[in-house]
Amino acid sequence: MSDDIAACAELVHRGDPDRFAAIMAAQPAARDILFPLFAFNLEVARAPWVTQESMIAEMRLQWWRDALDEIGQGGQVRRHEVVTPLADVLDAPASVLLDDLVLARRWDIYRDPFEDDAAFDDFIDKTSGNLLWVAVRALGQGDENVVRDFAYGVGISNWLRAIPELESHQRVPLVDGRPEAVAELAAKALDRLRNARKGRAKVDKSAGQALLCGWQAETILKQAVKSPELVKEGALGASDFAQKLGLAGRTLTGRW
Repeated sequence: MSDDIAACAELVHRGDPDRFAAIMAAQPAARDILFPLFAFNLEVARAPWVTQESMIAEMRLQWWRDALDEIGQGGQVRRHEVVTPLADVLDAPASVLLDDLVLARRWDIYRDPFEDDAAFDDFIDKTSGNLLWVAVRALGQGDENVVRDFAYGVGISNWLRAIPELESHQRVPLVDGRPEAVAELAAKALDRLRNARKGRAKVDKSAGQALLCGWQAETILKQAVKSPELVKEGALGASDFAQKLGLAGRTLTGRW
């Protein structure tokens, strides 16, 4: 593992331990691809929150857009512990997809609610969907619709867990925050997750390593469907033992 990959791994370990565990369950060659991607995602997700000045937050996101443009153009790329290894992972189409991810993260800078369900779904698709599709493309072959269905389920499960923190910062994370609407959203995400798993054969084994990061999603979505009040309480998720057991099982079987 190069120094840059190790630095990316440390960023993910500190900032997103669940994804760190999933990446460590992948083959070593896959880790060299996944750590830069998820470190990038983590740094972009953080950028709007490190300052209360919207202009500075916009500049931080623009920095990442400029870096992606350099990668996409195929010329000289700035030296940076995440950008440098990321340049070895991305092709031009992937750079465009991640640029859309960065643009979507502008929502985090401001306090405007999502306009409607379509705008919310687009946000989840541009963030979770683009990230996992880029990861799958980098590792092997897969059906985009299958991957995006799975990514929607993963994205919603992560979003529901983040709601207490988002609300504490005066954000409006849901179009409709009523318990029955939350349960409906979770049920929709669960349906898409399960539909993706029916198409598991359309994602080759190598590419499927990128989807191990969603090993907790089904459990979280089921909880939200049954007891949507757990969302506001920040009480979604399984025990540490159950989490480790679930990841181990999916790693051994390859059935993300």
